Amino acid sequence: MDFTSFDGKRLCVHEWKDVNEPVGVVQIAHGMNEYAERYDAFARRLNRLGYVVVAEDHRGHGGTDPDTLGYCSGDMFGDTLKDMAYLSEAQRKKYPGIKYILFGFSYGSFLAQAFVERYPRFLDAAIIAGSSRQNGAAVRAGLAISSLACALKGESAPAEFVNGLVFGGYDKKVGGEPSSWLSVDEESNRRYREDALCTFVCSNHFFRCFFRGLSRLYTKEGAAGLDPSLPLLLISGAEDPVGGEKGVERLYDFYKKQGVTNVQKYLIEDSRHEFLNERRNFEEAFSVISSFLKGVGVRKK
Repeated sequence: MDFTSFDGKRLCVHEWKDVNEPVGVVQIAHGMNEYAERYDAFARRLNRLGYVVVAEDHRGHGGTDPDTLGYCSGDMFGDTLKDMAYLSEAQRKKYPGIKYILFGFSYGSFLAQAFVERYPRFLDAAIIAGSSRQNGAAVRAGLAISSLACALKGESAPAEFVNGLVFGGYDKKVGGEPSSWLSVDEESNRRYREDALCTFVCSNHFFRCFFRGLSRLYTKEGAAGLDPSLPLLLISGAEDPVGGEKGVERLYDFYKKQGVTNVQKYLIEDSRHEFLNERRNFEEAFSVISSFLKGVGVRKK
């Protein structure tokens, strides 16, 4: 369905609501170079648990910007964060009195990290998946490189250099076919490589906005917005090059140091980034997520 966001922009929003008596809403924030419909199987399983599921295609992605994939004017990270908050507010009014959980994956997980700092009032819990605490020096370098590329190559130009640094590095860690870092399930990786809504290169402007958004995480000002009572689940494949064991541990330690009282972590062995698309790991991941959801209650805000 179409959804008009805070600034009048039309967003492509997907809803899965095959639920008779909803016990909660799960809002999905998808990753970079993908779109919300890739979560169809996950969303349908959540429906069976009684959860309505909603997700927008982020700016520069999917059905929201199909003609300019990887690019949108404005602050692509900050405005997407506002889109998510605007959608959360609308969904909470549509489904009052039941629990509301944000599930952020990959790029969406970093949006989720920012969301729990700025908009915890909309949430009863958050699941931060395929994520890590990013290295400050690497983020500053990425911001400098992408800003220079915007000046030299243009904001809307594909960020070939930065894209190669990021995703090429992941491929080197894993080896095999391109994009094999995504999953141990090669059939899933093949479908990804053949999907035109996944194989584009994000713009210089996108990466500049992304690194700028990352630079505001883990700061004193950002951490001040955290609600220490908000339940958090950090879940990742143990062999995920985006974070894996070390990256998740750094993020877990950060939240514990900020006084978050209910933060859990779970690593899926023999799993890479897209654990939801790994046939041999989906059930384990879903079991962990469903157990977490069952323990979430509607919070007093």
